[in-house]
Amino acid sequence: MRALLALAALVLGTVQAQATGALTLRFLDVGQGDAVLITSPEGKSILYDGGRSEARIQALLKGYGVQSLDLVAASHGDADHITGLVPAVRLFKPKFFLNNGIAPTSQTWGKLTAAVQQAGTQGLLARDQVINLGSVRVTVLPPPPGMPRDEQNVNSVGLLIQYGSFRALMTGDSETPETQAWLRKYPASVLGNIDVYKSIHHGAANGDHSAWLAVVQPKNVVIGVGPNNYGHPTSQALELYRRAGATVYRTDRQGTVTVVVQANGRFAITSEKGAPVPANQGTTSGAASHPATPASPVYRSCAQARAAGVTPLRRGQPGYSTSLDRDGDGIACE
Repeated sequence: MRALLALAALVLGTVQAQATGALTLRFLDVGQGDAVLITSPEGKSILYDGGRSEARIQALLKGYGVQSLDLVAASHGDADHITGLVPAVRLFKPKFFLNNGIAPTSQTWGKLTAAVQQAGTQGLLARDQVINLGSVRVTVLPPPPGMPRDEQNVNSVGLLIQYGSFRALMTGDSETPETQAWLRKYPASVLGNIDVYKSIHHGAANGDHSAWLAVVQPKNVVIGVGPNNYGHPTSQALELYRRAGATVYRTDRQGTVTVVVQANGRFAITSEKGAPVPANQGTTSGAASHPATPASPVYRSCAQARAAGVTPLRRGQPGYSTSLDRDGDGIACE
């Protein structure tokens, strides 16, 4: 909880801007790997991982009409997560590159860091902080202390995405020691009630586990997976998601999975391939579903909230208060 109180804020875009569109999350079909494109209602974008193919990510970003990226993030340094970040950095020259600070000894990592340097992109070490992506709140889950520095998976960087009452969670290829440490560090109200959840490690047997999912409570799970010799997704992971009551989407079967979220938290999920995905839990209700964490910061004025870079504050977000919400529309310090 202390860590949450110490959150620092990074602003990408004008946080006071009124949202005129919707938040879009695209779980890109990059084959065996992960890549998630997050675009705020104001057009600010984050690419979280880039898959293992430079050509594929370029084609996808072009196909979806991406004009710019404000931040690229590597969950960790494995090739199936960072290879596609190389052309993304070269093409869009994002302002920031978020990573775990542990350099793998690979040619791909060398290419990526060279591209970052040539683009003038600023490195951003993952720590307890909030990134304001326009009106979307992105909470960084840094690797917990004590993880072995020579193991990339357990040093994965997670992102919690919040827009209105909607919540999405992505945690790279984390393994049990890391998720257990996060469970000790964060209250369940921070990690839980997740509307859309990216499966850990492509559905590997050493990723998700019952204690973790009991807190996360994912309603929908997206598995970034392609043809592979690892057995991903494993029957163990699929059984865990079934027991959690989650609807499962797989990029190997359904292609890119797109989530469009409205300001009121209602969302719809569509997929690139196959039959239309039936509506499942495509709506969320609001504050009652996501009570504020006990560690929520308290802002005595909007000036104080703006100074912290967290405005506008929506009902259900840490720091929201009815005393700051003068018109009672659920958005304080507009």
